[in-house]
Parts: sequence; structure tokens; C-alpha cells
Amino acid sequence: MSSVGGTSLKDALAALLTVAGRAGVSEDTARAEALSLAAALAESAPGAPADWAAVTPGATTQDFFDAAVRGRRWRGSPTAVLIELVAQGSPEKVAYAEALAEVASASCSLGEPTMRVIGNASVAAAAQLQAAGARPLQVGSTPPAPTTTEKKTEEVVAPEAAEPERSVEELLAELDELTGLEKVKREVHRQVAVLRVEKLRTDAGLKSPTITRHLVFVGNPGTGKTTVARLVSGIYKALGLLSKGQLVEVDRSELVAGYLGQTATKTAEVVASAAGGVLFIDEAYSLTSGDQGTDQYGREAVDTLVKEMEDRRDDLVVIVAGYPEPMETFIAANPGLASRFRTTIGFEDYTDAELTDILTGLAEAADYELTESALTHFQVVLESTPRGRSFGNGRFARNTLEAAIGRHAWRLRDVTAPTTEQLRQILPEDLTDEDLHPPAAPSTAEVGTELVSEELPEQGEQA
Repeated sequence: MSSVGGTSLKDALAALLTVAGRAGVSEDTARAEALSLAAALAESAPGAPADWAAVTPGATTQDFFDAAVRGRRWRGSPTAVLIELVAQGSPEKVAYAEALAEVASASCSLGEPTMRVIGNASVAAAAQLQAAGARPLQVGSTPPAPTTTEKKTEEVVAPEAAEPERSVEELLAELDELTGLEKVKREVHRQVAVLRVEKLRTDAGLKSPTITRHLVFVGNPGTGKTTVARLVSGIYKALGLLSKGQLVEVDRSELVAGYLGQTATKTAEVVASAAGGVLFIDEAYSLTSGDQGTDQYGREAVDTLVKEMEDRRDDLVVIVAGYPEPMETFIAANPGLASRFRTTIGFEDYTDAELTDILTGLAEAADYELTESALTHFQVVLESTPRGRSFGNGRFARNTLEAAIGRHAWRLRDVTAPTTEQLRQILPEDLTDEDLHPPAAPSTAEVGTELVSEELPEQGEQA
């Protein structure tokens, strides 16, 4: 297995499972999540499937790519387990985020190291650490070992108490700090006010109309739907409408099985895992219309979902998301859906200024800085980029940063002792789509652990 320094995936996985055990997280759940994250980050690296399978007994190349598909959603956002630990105020949330960051760093050792993987890993690690309020960790580096004094201190200090849960006001303030999404913010505030009064009336013994809490999010990719769903789950928990407040994000592949009859069981298990929190179903319309029209497997999942929503109506919220027109068709496909999803929130595309803010924020979270000239060049890139239905919005900004981090690493390949400023600064040339293959690439023996470049995807390519 090749390496770019730092921890191997095997060691990073072992460290993560240790933290998971302290946090009360199932070992199987933590392992599957970490392996999916690593696969998603290293997906483009030649030879990565074989190295990944080496720490996954019995796994095949197809297992690697299946795991990568599941893990792509965590390339720019916290994993499901970390979300739950943060929602619980777990004292292990920072340690778990740091362990995930090490998994991200270790993904760079899978197969032949590439610039794209370095960029993916940097952004993913920053997302985990930021979600838990932890310090940034340079991808590919290993934290210094604790001194003897630090070790003794760790042995005698009592476990950290769980942090107090965040209030509705704190969560709404975090929502308001998000870039753009003004209409979304107003609608969430309105929904919170209605649900709060409904609960107060119920607690006071007054009659109150039953208001459905389930939501439909419509908009193009990368417009913040998952981020807002995560905040909604915490807000509903703070309002006392949900017992746990975790977010479980799934798509069709995680609800539908290969045979009729199995889908009902699979869907019921997924819903059970979301009980007490929010079940977020992305591209939900894929459940009711496949490539050949009517999809009996997807419809079985929908029928099961409607039943589970009724059975768990007091402690479950479902948010379905996707493009506007297909979502209208999806809701109309089943009377049970139409009666339960009455509130639709539209997510508009980001403006150029908002995308620039998003890119800057992502860079800062990963401990990089875009120079003024780089930001000016990004404006030029935005102006020349088509804004069709498949435009990635926030994902476009994330993909741009990931690619820039890779080019930044290649630009510094021959700098023996780069300054801190050089290590942090993203320049205009890092935002270009040039072919970065050298005329004659040196052999692995010649470069040691230096990065080997790859052909980067075009700007705006979807994750």
C-alpha cells in the first residue's frame, strides 16, 4: 500500500472504533461509516479498491464503489454518527470528529496518491472538525504523541460532562448565519413559530389543530437542503417535538432491496433508525418512477414509509427532497404522502456573491486562504459557467476548492521548505483547469512520497 505519510487506514479505523466504543456507538456502524467515507474520498485513485479491500476482509471491488456511493454525502458534511453525537452533546464528539479526520487523511494512502484525493480529504476532514467545534487538522499529518505529563493528566482527569443541548434560539441563529437562503430561513422561522404555539396550546390543555411536521424541500443540487434538514432536526428536538433529534440521510438504494417483500423490511429498519429524529430522503421521486415507468419496488418502499410515518407520528419527522417538478409528481403518487406533506420549502440557486462566500468559508474551515486575485479569478470562472439544472451550487464551490487544494499541492511539489503563507494561500493558477501532468513523470522511486498528479474533472462536476 502506498502512503503519503501519516496514519494508515487500518490504524485510523482502529482509533476510530476505540472512540466509538467510548461514545456507545455500534462498532459495525462506525466501521461501515468510516470505510464508506474513505472509499468516497479515494474513489478516483488508481489501485484504491485493492488497498481498501485489504482492511476490509472479504470485500470486492464492487463493495468499494458501493461504499463510495454511500460515503459521497460526507465529503463536505459531517457523518451520520457524528451528527448524532453532536445532537446529543456527547463528550466524545470532538474525539470522534478528530478520528474521522484521521480516516480522511488515511484515505490518501489508498492506491496511488493523487491531487484530487488530497483535496477531497482536506475538505472532508474540515467538515467533520467544524461540525464538532474541533481544531483544524492538516491532512496527511499525524498529531504529536502526548507527553508523559499529558498522559498522566489524561489518566486522572474525570470524563468531560455532556454539553448542554442547544436552544431553539441558538439553532435558529445558526440557520440565519448560513449564506443566502433568505426565503428558506423565513419559512423555517414561520414553521417553528406555528409548532411552538401548537405545543404550548396542547400542554395547556387547549384544542389545537394537528399540524403536519413533515416537509418537502425542493431545489437544485447543492442548495443547502441537507444542512437545513440537520438544523431542523435539532430545532424540533429543542421544541420537545422529537426525543433524539438525529438526522438519518438516505436515498433510494438504502430503502429498496433486490426482491419484493424484502424492501418493506429494509425500509422499516431505516425508519426505525430515524425514530426520535428526522429521516431525510434525497431524490425521493426515484421511489415512484424508475427508468421503465412504474416501479413496484419503490412503491413498496413508499407504502411502508407511509405506514411507518403513521405508526411513529409522535416521534418521527420525514423530509423528502429533490427537483421541484418530479417532487410534485412524487407527492401526488400516493394519497398517504399528499396528506402528510403539506409544507414545501423552495431552495433557490446561489448568486455569484453567495458562492464566493461559500468558497471562502470552506477554505477557512480547511485552514486555507484565497488571495484577492484568486477570488477575482473565481468570479471570472463563475461568469463563464453555465447554470443549467445540473449546476452544483454549493457543491460547485466545494469541488472547486477540492481541485484547487490538489493543484496547490502540485504547485509546491518542488518547494523544499514552504512557508506557512505558501502552505495556506490558494492562488489564481490553483483555480484553473490546466492539464497538470508533467511532460515526463518521475518514477515512484524518484519522488518517494511526493504526490502523483491526475487528470482533474471539469469544474462543476457532480460528486
